[in-house]
Formats: sequence, structure tokens, C-alpha cells
Amino acid sequence: MTTVDEVMTLLHERRRRYMLYYLSEQNGPVPVTELVDAVAEMEAEETPIPNGTFDRVEIALTHNHLPEAQTAEFVEYDSTEKVVRLTDEPPAFNAILTVAKVLED
Repeated sequence: MTTVDEVMTLLHERRRRYMLYYLSEQNGPVPVTELVDAVAEMEAEETPIPNGTFDRVEIALTHNHLPEAQTAEFVEYDSTEKVVRLTDEPPAFNAILTVAKVLED
């Protein structure tokens, strides 16, 4: 069972929130490259996105945020296949994620 503390820990980092926002809107597994693009676009303050941004986001997601997020029972990250998805998210997670997204928009 996921606790509120676990959900808040997941949402503590902005980049991880962006990752979870995107994943919550998808049906099924998402390639890490697609997730990197989505997070980089959410972070972008200018267009076009500056060189090196995608590489920095990819490194942060694959080495930090995805391994941290997969500690939650509802985040599945397959580092071999390079795909990630949410499965059976608890209602507390969905509610808190929705509120966080509304506040950030």
C-alpha cells in the first residue's frame, strides 16, 4: 500500500512530477525517449529548446528519477527495454498528482 509520504516523496522533485504528469495521461508503456522529450518540453522556457537539454533530461531521468520512482509499487520501469508505465495507481496518488498539476499550471 502506498502512503501519502511515499507520494509526496515522489512529487518532491519538479522533473519527477513532470514525468509522472505525462505518464498519468498515457495508456500503456512509454518509451524513455518519448518521456524525455515530454519532460524537456514541459521544462522549456524558450523555443527552440537549447542544445544539450534532452541529454541532461535523459541522464537525470534514467539515473535518478526513474529508479527512484520505481520504488513505488505502481511505477514500472524496464531499463532493458527502456520503457516505463504506471499501473494501478492508488486513488491518493491520483488525487495528489491532479492537485499538483493544477497548481503548477
